Amino acid sequence: MNKDTVEGAMSRLANTMRIYVEAFLRYKGLVAIDREEAINNIDRAWESKLEAFHTLYDVTQEELDYFDRPDSALLIFLRNALHHRNHSLFQSLNSTLWLCDEPERLAGAAYLLANHPPKGGGPSRMHHFIKLEDIYSRLDPRRSASELDRSKKVQSKFRFIEEGLSFEKVWAQAGAERYPNHQVYLDLMPIFISAVSNTLIRLKALDYSFKGYDAGTYESCFTEELGTDLSNPKFRGLRMNGLQYLMGPSHTINEAAVPYNDKGEMTYAGF
Repeated sequence: MNKDTVEGAMSRLANTMRIYVEAFLRYKGLVAIDREEAINNIDRAWESKLEAFHTLYDVTQEELDYFDRPDSALLIFLRNALHHRNHSLFQSLNSTLWLCDEPERLAGAAYLLANHPPKGGGPSRMHHFIKLEDIYSRLDPRRSASELDRSKKVQSKFRFIEEGLSFEKVWAQAGAERYPNHQVYLDLMPIFISAVSNTLIRLKALDYSFKGYDAGTYESCFTEELGTDLSNPKFRGLRMNGLQYLMGPSHTINEAAVPYNDKGEMTYAGF
């Protein structure tokens, strides 16, 4: 593949990551005025990142195996699912909670939130939660769901993804606390960071350069500093109560969710 084409795809990916951060930084101010626009801006910026990652895959798949890692394989499959749009899966948790017709009818509902922690430093303030069950409906051939992607690549790789991203540990936590399957959510942001970091490290080793301001800004962060623990998901709980509805979506999921300790117990009672 032409080197300029690959480096252009790297630059576009970095550009979409910067645009996502900007949407995130504007979120609090905008959501108080127009919750639909604020939430949709974040969700569409997230989808743009997936599209840009897939473009990078398109132009480098002859040099890199994106399906030898569970994180990058999942991103490719999710992008394809969102691209074809022949289902209603993968709505973000923010959209589910706050853009439905009557958010108040969810009062009292409790959600288990799982994410993969960084190997160093604190968790990211940014997140993108989707139902874990949606991943199974789309990708797991054992489910025979109507939304199932029946391609051989997906069906041959799902167990690899499931094991590599420790989904069974998430289900075990959910089962121990009796969370309904549709109220178990997975944070895709750490998975995205892990996949992008590994991909850019490999491309740098192949002597591709980070061209442009955005790519140069992300180079050291994604090729030297980041690491994600994919084997030990961490958990938080989110309950939709009166205070949460009073404050609305400006009280973000990161602010409202209650963390668990290493014993799988909530660290405090919450609101």
